[in-house]
Amino acid sequence: MSIPKPLLPTAGVPLLEHQLARAAAAGVRHVVFATAYRAEMFAESFGSGGRFGLEITYVTEDVPLGTGGAIRNASSALRSGPDDPVFILNGDIISGHDMAAQLAAHEKADAAVTLHLTTVEDPRRYGSVLTDAHGRVEAFIEKSPTPVTDQVNAGCYIFRRGVIDEIPAGRPVSVEYELFPKFLAESAPVLGHVDPAYWLDVGTPAAFVQCCCDLTLGRVQSPALPVQGVPALVAEGSVVAPDARVEGGSTIGAGVLVASAAVIDASVVMDGAVIAEDARVTRSVVGRGVKIGPGVVVEDAIVGDEAVIEAGNELRGGIRIWPRSVISGTSVRFSSDM
Repeated sequence: MSIPKPLLPTAGVPLLEHQLARAAAAGVRHVVFATAYRAEMFAESFGSGGRFGLEITYVTEDVPLGTGGAIRNASSALRSGPDDPVFILNGDIISGHDMAAQLAAHEKADAAVTLHLTTVEDPRRYGSVLTDAHGRVEAFIEKSPTPVTDQVNAGCYIFRRGVIDEIPAGRPVSVEYELFPKFLAESAPVLGHVDPAYWLDVGTPAAFVQCCCDLTLGRVQSPALPVQGVPALVAEGSVVAPDARVEGGSTIGAGVLVASAAVIDASVVMDGAVIAEDARVTRSVVGRGVKIGPGVVVEDAIVGDEAVIEAGNELRGGIRIWPRSVISGTSVRFSSDM
């Protein structure tokens, strides 16, 4: 699937649209997109931002500048004064945290930077952030087998505008490996705002599927969705047979056909796909225009756009099928640890 991750349809709208809607609800009015890969697709998707009550400006990197370099590059489009707060959000995060409360904490502490921190069950997968009793950041600890805290960087920052202007321009800069350690070395006031609300890093196919299901089921609220807390979202123009089952927070794109006795559970089925009779799709992504044959089992799998999976096949265990592939044969089982 050849679209940038932030534009993947997530519970029926682009992933990034959930962040735009939340930012607008928190009082943000001007958004600057720092784009690189297939930058034109972002403008095609979101335009001027008027439908969100926002004004969107697009700034493109000619060469990759890293997390900090991208912020510095995009700052040319900011209109805020040197002491004004600027929200910076990663494009592949879904969060239910209170942005207004984070801003209030930032202003009360007169912080240079305020990070949204969340707590996770297994912090070994992330860089941990150690704070003192007043919430001031003491250390950034990269992935460790023995983390000293379960607090991790959740990908939503507030920078004082003047701090952004101090980031070196025209070269790659890392927020995590260069900027934050520099701030601590200089004793700059860096605050960690802990909010344990729903948070998910949509960095893997399994996390993407979970994100779509959680949004549909209402486990995390999004102003971008008119309906939540339902077993499934089915787009207009799709046809689901009366005896088919679509459940578990599944999302069905436009023009999809789900035939008799088929089951779609906790999965994402994109526009124009055909799910034949007695097929079963579980915890999987089915791309645009895919044809899933009768009786096929797709479980924990990714099926690329316009692929054809003929009758009798089983795709399980993380298998990924390339776009426009044809999987034929009878009772062929594909599995992978990917």
